[in-house]
Amino acid sequence: MSVLENKDKLQRLDEVIAANKGSRGAVMRTLQAAQEIFEHVPKDVQIHIAKGLGVTLSEVYGVATFYSQFSLEPRGQFVIGVCLGTACYVKGSKNVLERIESELDVQPGHTTKDQRFTLRDTRCLGACGLAPVMMINDDVYGRLVPDDVPGILDKYRAM
Repeated sequence: MSVLENKDKLQRLDEVIAANKGSRGAVMRTLQAAQEIFEHVPKDVQIHIAKGLGVTLSEVYGVATFYSQFSLEPRGQFVIGVCLGTACYVKGSKNVLERIESELDVQPGHTTKDQRFTLRDTRCLGACGLAPVMMINDDVYGRLVPDDVPGILDKYRAM
């Protein structure tokens, strides 16, 4: 089922497209609104935006994939961001990420089958002194080792 089948949401998107068409930064502003309306920007929404704004799908897709604020698939209830910036990487964040992948059976950029967790590899979370760091929604976890992962995830599994 296409997210565009929701007529109320489609109408809101069409209003945004009409308001932005022909203006500078139209693709970015329209994608931001679409992300808010649909909670992600799947291909059918991108195609609709491209047609409505009179731009190429590759331009819309390029913006949607360049900026981390956009998700091409539905996000889980809990979004896990593991920092792979220099300080975190040097202190073992790749091993933490691999443990999360194993525990949840999900790859970065994707959501678990039960729609509870979305895993993202990020660059800098601004907590280099706590390296390696991950965030789950707004909660920050630092000085991690792979063996910390199961206990942290269990807290969210219980919610």
